Amino acid sequence: MTTPDAVVRTRLLHPLPVRIMHWINALAMIVMITSGWGIYDDYVVISRLHFSQVLRLGDGAQDSLLWHFAGMWFLAINGLAYLLYGLFTGRFRERLFPIKGADLVRTVNDTLHFRIAHEDIKQYNAVQKVLYIVVILAGISQVTTGLAIWKPIQFSGLVSLFGGFQDARLVHFWGMAVIVGFLAVHVALSLLVPSTLWAMLAGGPRIPRPTRVRRNRVET
Repeated sequence: MTTPDAVVRTRLLHPLPVRIMHWINALAMIVMITSGWGIYDDYVVISRLHFSQVLRLGDGAQDSLLWHFAGMWFLAINGLAYLLYGLFTGRFRERLFPIKGADLVRTVNDTLHFRIAHEDIKQYNAVQKVLYIVVILAGISQVTTGLAIWKPIQFSGLVSLFGGFQDARLVHFWGMAVIVGFLAVHVALSLLVPSTLWAMLAGGPRIPRPTRVRRNRVET
């Protein structure tokens, strides 16, 4: 007869490629957001809403545009690599799913009552999973609306998809707002639970992963 013998190995919670892409994404997002504020102030989307020079990257709109284009390539290429890595390694499936409605309601209720528990950094709670999915979708939206704004003639199909040039700018603005909100929550949680920040720097705890199933033949 044969008996299955699962060979289990371990790996870091955050492998090196994930950590590298995470910090490149973080830096690229900061460059894109702050330079975007410099561009925005030259042609506002929402009247009477302006960003202080202290918060803007670049001395004037033209300088901000240069920073924005530089950050754009880092964010687009690194973001694509992150998406492909998450999809093909199964990391997204492992870390972000499933999301149960009951868990989501309970986590939101606990958060509203300031009961924020995160002892086990190896698992995301339901709200964290939703936030990560939302920011990934917002990032994709930023790339597509950014292309529509950058080259409205060449990407006229994208402009039409968003309802016109000004609507594409509005979607781009709100996408930025979503990402800024995510970063604020993300940084706050990292400060509240420093072990999560250290894990993204050093890799975190080792977790088991099944690699293959070996069958041993037992003579009877």
